[in-house]
Amino acid sequence: MGFVLMVHSLVRWVIVIVAVIALVRLALGWRRGNVFGGMDRGLVSGFTGLMDLQTLLGLVYLFWSGLSGDGFPAYRILHAFIMIAAVAVAHLGARSSGSGDAVRYRNALLSIVAALALVVVGVAILPQGWLG
Repeated sequence: MGFVLMVHSLVRWVIVIVAVIALVRLALGWRRGNVFGGMDRGLVSGFTGLMDLQTLLGLVYLFWSGLSGDGFPAYRILHAFIMIAAVAVAHLGARSSGSGDAVRYRNALLSIVAALALVVVGVAILPQGWLG
């Protein structure tokens, strides 16, 4: 069980790194009027894929630890709901694939920002917060 929690804790930092890179690239691309290219799609897909992986790890940990004696404290359940909402919001950025480049940049950027805002709230409600 400790291994799943350790991987879950490490993946969050990979998500933060990919998100920062994506935010810079998307903001510059939107500002400069660039073509939404393969690197942009890759960063958005990488971010959402990592969020999906993190959700899977989190749900495995939640149910495994909950059923093996730790129970289901309210903060864990709330954390799970907020994070699932963050994943849903993260996926919204990919829904504008048929739109123009500026709209794709804007939507991807806003979806990552909104997802990260939910992640900050979701982690902050945990007893150990970002330090755990």
